[in-house]
Amino acid sequence: MYLRSYSPSDCVTLYELFVDTVHAVNAKDYSKAQLDAWAPRKGSVSREAILDSWNASFLLHHTVVALVNNLIVGFGDISSEGYLDRLFVHKDYQRQGIATAICNDLEKSVEGKKITTQASITAKPFFIKRGYKVVKEQTVIRQGVALTNFLMEK
Repeated sequence: MYLRSYSPSDCVTLYELFVDTVHAVNAKDYSKAQLDAWAPRKGSVSREAILDSWNASFLLHHTVVALVNNLIVGFGDISSEGYLDRLFVHKDYQRQGIATAICNDLEKSVEGKKITTQASITAKPFFIKRGYKVVKEQTVIRQGVALTNFLMEK
C-alpha cells in the first residue's frame, strides 16, 4: 500500500468508492433510507454537480489516495484549518491499516492544529482509538432524512 496526492482524474473513482463503502460498511449502523440519502446511487441526484463539488474541495484540501497494486483502495482529505472532511477505505480492504496510514498523513499535514471531524456511528470507534474526543452527538439532515453523527476533535 502506498499513498499519493489526489489528481482530478481520481474523482469519479473516489466517489464510487465512497458510495460502495457507505452502503456496505455503514449498513450495520444506518437504515437503507439513511444510506441512500448519505451516499446517493446513480440517478438519484446530479452526479455531475457532486463530482464538481468534490473535485473543488479535494483541490483545496490536503487530499491523499491509497493504492494497493495500482488500485485505489482509500482516500481522505483535510482542510488547512484542520477539518478532516472525508476518510473512506474500500469495503474489501478494511482493517488493514489503510485508514490509519491515511489519517496519519492527514494529521501530519496540519501538525499543531486542533483537528475536527464529523464521524459516523461506524467511524466513531476508529477516531476514539486515535485520541479524538466526542464534542457532541449531532443529527444532520440529508435529502430530508435524519442521520446521526458525532462532532469529534483531537
